[in-house]
Amino acid sequence: MSTFAPFAKPMYVMLKPIGSKCNLDCDYCYYLEKAILYGKKNQVMSEELLERFIQQYIESQTMPQVMFTWHGGETLMRPLSFYKKAVELQKRYGRGRQIDNSIQTNGTLLNDEWCAFFKENNFLVGISIDGPQDFHDEYRRDKMGRPSFHRVMKGIQLLQKHGVEFNCMAVVNDYNVDYPLEFYRFFKEIGCQYIQFTPIVERLRKNNSLLKLATAQEKEEEVELAPFTVDAGKWGDFLCTIFDEWVKQDVGKMFIQIFDSTLANWVGEQPGVCTMARTCGHAGVMEFNGDVYSCDHFVFPEYRLGNIYSSTLTSMMYSEEQLKFGNDKFDTLPRQCRECDMLFACYGECPKNRFIKDKYGNEGLNYLCKGYYRFFSHVAPYMDFMKQELLAKRPPANVMEWVRQGGGKVKR
Repeated sequence: MSTFAPFAKPMYVMLKPIGSKCNLDCDYCYYLEKAILYGKKNQVMSEELLERFIQQYIESQTMPQVMFTWHGGETLMRPLSFYKKAVELQKRYGRGRQIDNSIQTNGTLLNDEWCAFFKENNFLVGISIDGPQDFHDEYRRDKMGRPSFHRVMKGIQLLQKHGVEFNCMAVVNDYNVDYPLEFYRFFKEIGCQYIQFTPIVERLRKNNSLLKLATAQEKEEEVELAPFTVDAGKWGDFLCTIFDEWVKQDVGKMFIQIFDSTLANWVGEQPGVCTMARTCGHAGVMEFNGDVYSCDHFVFPEYRLGNIYSSTLTSMMYSEEQLKFGNDKFDTLPRQCRECDMLFACYGECPKNRFIKDKYGNEGLNYLCKGYYRFFSHVAPYMDFMKQELLAKRPPANVMEWVRQGGGKVKR
């Protein structure tokens, strides 16, 4: 098979250089248990594998820019020398191409040396933080049960001190979902302009399986909803409440991924997140030993595409198996979704959350459907206005003045 991808579109493979190893022990983490898949092996990516990946990854790209995404576990549990080696290899194999790096971290291990490196090499740093101290420390504690909020905030302050670009990824759970404005205003107060809200939805297996978290395909009688899972209706209320404040005063100042992605779908552009796109499958993940899986949320044996030592990234990511995985996002939508007037806005969201029945009794409706439908219906008049502004080559932030003049109150 050719080493060149058949389509001129980005291909992403997230790297797990430390596997699922982490210095925290968050209750809702979907990745900590993945260590079980590899037994007692030392789950650390070798520099030889790092070089193999970087060379293949760059050569497989059909777009001029190449984005490397480093994820964990906790990425900073690899020494700084590992990432310095990675940057060196990127320059060697990049041959002048634009190469960008983003790294996700819980922020607790950041120091001046790390931050200086990120600034010098233009890394985008994602910080996992779940809002103010009470919200964050509810589930994000270390292995000794100690809270982590103050350590994370110290890390954020160091990033700001060094002028490192960062964004925040905030998990919305059964607790903080009840306090949307306190949650949102916290990020404004700490100077974070870019926020990704991640609703936590997990099911637990009732049997004694090694892997406790269940896939969407497992039968309802075999699983139970995890206690930290966000309520679907409250998720919709949460988004609507924050949107109402954002649309009045923060458009163009605060960038919230789901709002940006919703507007993108409204105008017919590709959203910036796979969960809201018509298809998925273009973003895989590679484990510390070279195993490649269909998606970060589908690191289960049945979604393993192969290993970089025996197959190329291109052959795995453009395999029939992976293309079907991506197309199934739309192709397996139940009847209720296909009839929905908001289908274009979410395309059923992430397949991992599609485990309830639709109103016709069909399998595969998204658990969060109720909340998303409430949100999309609520924001429709504002999205219609911003779409018209964009089409007229005017800034969508004009919506704030429109709202001040009484716009957006009429039902669509």
